[in-house]
Amino acid sequence: MRAKYYTRFLLRSAEQGFADEYSGVVELNTAANRVLDPDEIEELLAVNFEMEAEDVELLNWSRLH
Repeated sequence: MRAKYYTRFLLRSAEQGFADEYSGVVELNTAANRVLDPDEIEELLAVNFEMEAEDVELLNWSRLH
């Protein structure tokens, strides 16, 4: 089942002290009642952007109904 989430996150660049902020809707193929912890969410975002998980900082994540 697909679930939609509103998210805000930072992607850190190679330059020290710089990051880009993104927001939008993310759709996951996961069980509707499954709760993801912030580390799992950052890992999913990192894979999507072909980055390391430590370069992603989750700011907000909430399920859309």
